[in-house]
Amino acid sequence: YTQVKVLPQERNLGFTGACNIGFLNAKGDILVLLNNDTTVDTEWIQSIVTAFKNFPDVGLVASKMLLYDRRSTFHTAGDYVTLDGLAHNRGVWEEDTGQYDHPAYVFSACGGSAAYRRTMLNVVGLLDDDFFFSFEDVDLAWRACLMGWRCLYVPQGVVYHKLKASGGGVTASYYDGRNRLYTIVKNYPRDLWKLYGQAVIKAQFRAFIAALRLWRGSEARATLRGMMAGLLGAANMRRKRRAIQSKRVVSIGYMLRLMTPPYEIPLEDDPYPAV
Repeated sequence: YTQVKVLPQERNLGFTGACNIGFLNAKGDILVLLNNDTTVDTEWIQSIVTAFKNFPDVGLVASKMLLYDRRSTFHTAGDYVTLDGLAHNRGVWEEDTGQYDHPAYVFSACGGSAAYRRTMLNVVGLLDDDFFFSFEDVDLAWRACLMGWRCLYVPQGVVYHKLKASGGGVTASYYDGRNRLYTIVKNYPRDLWKLYGQAVIKAQFRAFIAALRLWRGSEARATLRGMMAGLLGAANMRRKRRAIQSKRVVSIGYMLRLMTPPYEIPLEDDPYPAV
């Protein structure tokens, strides 16, 4: 692969640091993250280019991601965030029967296959290096959404993901536990918190209790350590929060549409209302 430019680093910068170096060194107007445990079909890249060309307010593109070993089963049809602050894969484990064969606006693109418009990244920033690994894609999607950029799911380009072939385990459990809290503290709007803050707290409490019940397992203990680290790091996230929330240009009504079933907005809808 002589066309591939390798950028060796002297230390482990995590997923975020490595991707950000790639972003900064890339020359195109469209920047793509693609996991090393994926393969793509022949229409994948063209579907991304076409989406950005036809939709100027789209800053992120999510692909149709199926499981590598079960190619009729979904990993994600774009990601979404529920009102309790938790992130989910849309359609995960569902059989592909055509239910997600229509393009739509969604909350986030899974970082396993996500495309970004460079001009959007110039406005909202790159991946947050304090995350290191896990939920960095959701955090970026939050910032993009709050600042008025849309995420478009395009089913024409298909990605096959060999799930957790290069991730998972104790390390992932730690960062999952920590970064879930980081994401909420940084991005969850105050107006939504007034309405659903109790649901957010209950969801985190349930996650804590679930890990506590399994504390003999190494992954459960890692989750608990991560949640504690998330609480300890909350002050740093609150400092970042002030800058992010001051740039919000979308209404809570628009966000509610993305964060409640069916977790998508049809393309024919009018642009999101202002704050």
